[in-house]
Amino acid sequence: RWRRRPQDLDGFAPLQRGLLRTAMESVRVGGIVGYATCSPHLAETRAVVDDVLKHGGGAELVDARPLLPGVPALGDGPDVQLWPHLHGTDAMYLALIRRTA
Repeated sequence: RWRRRPQDLDGFAPLQRGLLRTAMESVRVGGIVGYATCSPHLAETRAVVDDVLKHGGGAELVDARPLLPGVPALGDGPDVQLWPHLHGTDAMYLALIRRTA
């Protein structure tokens, strides 16, 4: 993780979109997929989720904050981004996505 360069995002984001799309296609209607990554970069976090929601043919975000009771400063949700300076962790992201169609 410490050897990553900004240009690495160019390869990771498309890979992550593909993995998430495949997961969403594999879960039955009503099922939930958890998308998690240890990244602070929007290109690997919310942008991946937004792209899949926009082009995925029927999905919605589910509030992930209740899964982390007692963790402060989780933001407005429904997805969660943890930060080293706020949470004492590596940067981590979690989105829960329910297939609706």
